[in-house]
Amino acid sequence: MSSRTALPPFDPTDPLGIDDLLDPEDLAIRSTVRTWAADRVLPDIADWYERGELPQVRELARELGGLGALGMSLTGYGCAGASAVQYGLACLELEAADSGIRSLVSVQGSLAMYAIWRFGSEEQKQHWLPGMAAGETIGCFGLTEPDHGSDPAAMRTYAKKDGTDWVLTGRKMWITNGSVAGVAVVWAQTDEGIRGFVVPTDSAGFSAPEIKHKWSLRASVTSELVLDEVRLPADAVLPEVTGLRGPLSCLSHARYGIVWGAMGAARSCFEAAVGYAKTREQFGRPIGGFQLTQAKLADMALELHKGILLAHHLGRRLDAGRLRPEQVSFGKLNNVREAIEICRTSRTILGANGISLEYPVMRHATNLESVLTYEGTVEMHQLVLGKALTGLDAFR
Repeated sequence: MSSRTALPPFDPTDPLGIDDLLDPEDLAIRSTVRTWAADRVLPDIADWYERGELPQVRELARELGGLGALGMSLTGYGCAGASAVQYGLACLELEAADSGIRSLVSVQGSLAMYAIWRFGSEEQKQHWLPGMAAGETIGCFGLTEPDHGSDPAAMRTYAKKDGTDWVLTGRKMWITNGSVAGVAVVWAQTDEGIRGFVVPTDSAGFSAPEIKHKWSLRASVTSELVLDEVRLPADAVLPEVTGLRGPLSCLSHARYGIVWGAMGAARSCFEAAVGYAKTREQFGRPIGGFQLTQAKLADMALELHKGILLAHHLGRRLDAGRLRPEQVSFGKLNNVREAIEICRTSRTILGANGISLEYPVMRHATNLESVLTYEGTVEMHQLVLGKALTGLDAFR
């Protein structure tokens, strides 16, 4: 008679056993970020969201720097040198608290720091990255303009040479961290193509008015950047890239974090729905005991854990140096879209309570409406995949 190993018990929080793919260091990093978010964000996030501000952004940035979460997967210059999967796990836990917190980290590390780390001079890296990794200096990333989002090649911000200096003029829009940043990575047209510039935000002619009246990402600093003949020295330009390859490679790195982060928002809503369904009684028993509610929970669990498994797969490919931009589009398109559907279904289970800030569901749902379209709209990612599948370019 053959012996049979006893199966482990079913874990409702990890029904596919995805944690078996993680090593002890992965689990420790996840636990550290989850604990920090629970202690420092969750007690106040509903109030910050209702007020439409992130009042402790600089303090939070320094704490995140202390955790090693800023520029987490970069190496050297005070960065943690974590794996892509570990960075993804951190993004998931941060967005489970709020998309605005994950956006702060993502823009800092995957856009501003990554641009300097990959395309900057050694002097630029030494000057900026250690302080940014520590959270002492906050960075922002200026690509999108008021009239040019999905078509960055048509940007109007222009940098012209004046002797050995550069003079930048233009506007950037919807810039996370803009009005609290100490440095901005700004992309501009030049006579030699699109170039990136490292712009200290105390430069004459630079201003970053904060954007108000948002109904999404309310606990996040969002700004316009105004560059009115900002004069920079010759060494302000990122020397290692010309053209759209520079900003687009930064966006691909940031989109990877969104693949994980969206599942954090979805998990938070799913957990709220499960907890509510087990305690809310109608017709004499908990609503979690009704077939229609269980069908909703089962469908949400399917999409949530398939999304986490997809994120993990892409992370392993990134760690192996094999992740293509089209695969990032696959993950971003699927996971954000499914996360929104999970939020909406969770709202139906909570009924009227689903719109209350006493629960996280409506806050996550409205945040994800921004995540759905920033760093590549649904349509742009569909076209990226359509071109990859057919070999035909349908962008124009």
